[in-house]
Amino acid sequence: MSKRSNWSIPYVIFLVFFVVLPLILVMVYAFQDAQGKFTLGNLAKFFTDRDALSTFAVSIEVALENTGLCILLGYPAAWILANKQYNKSAVTIVLFIMPMWINALMRTLATAQLFTMLGVTLGKGTLLFGMVYDYLPFMIYPIYNVLSKMDKSYAEAAVDLGATPWRAFWKVTVPLSMPGVTSGILMVFMPTVSTFAISEFLTNNKIKLFGTIIQENINSSMWNYGAALAFVMLIIIGITTLFDKDKDEEVEGGLI
Repeated sequence: MSKRSNWSIPYVIFLVFFVVLPLILVMVYAFQDAQGKFTLGNLAKFFTDRDALSTFAVSIEVALENTGLCILLGYPAAWILANKQYNKSAVTIVLFIMPMWINALMRTLATAQLFTMLGVTLGKGTLLFGMVYDYLPFMIYPIYNVLSKMDKSYAEAAVDLGATPWRAFWKVTVPLSMPGVTSGILMVFMPTVSTFAISEFLTNNKIKLFGTIIQENINSSMWNYGAALAFVMLIIIGITTLFDKDKDEEVEGGLI
């Protein structure tokens, strides 16, 4: 263990068994039928399954709404936390991150119980409330991370050149903080599409998301079709990650 690179061996083993191997199994099952023969029927079934397509459309709609709400609430919060003029204590940052220390399932169950006690009808509104409550920290932290490291002299220079503080914010601060916003969107949008526990508990399963369809197929021992649906999610995640990489390269190249 004298070489520093040897310390990475446990992490490599972990990645192989708990990341790479499960992904390979998903792809293998996705392109097999019940007899273990190669087939594209599982993927073709998704594009002809009205229930799966409608659920996927609902999932995209809910994910867009949740992501939009998280940006509207998260960006101002991140800006206040990163601005030492308004936030002079690290305790405030901890208070925003603290909900992440509690298991997401426990938070969801507590939220559902709270709505039941208040007599609130479970539906789309309670679902979005729970989504925002669970995923808002994932939007705040990457934006805060970028804003806190941003060189404040750029905005100050814009004000010195005649721009109003509001215009300097929109023309300087917001564009420079877009990498954080993009990371926040990825951390909120994709998990929202693929989740199932939040929609089940906060809507009494009235609203199904894409993750629910995958779960139902796996629980019904329809491993191949469930794996195909999971593979579709992997493709979407991969595509969005590539777009995020292109954005990062643009920022590094100064194109913003």
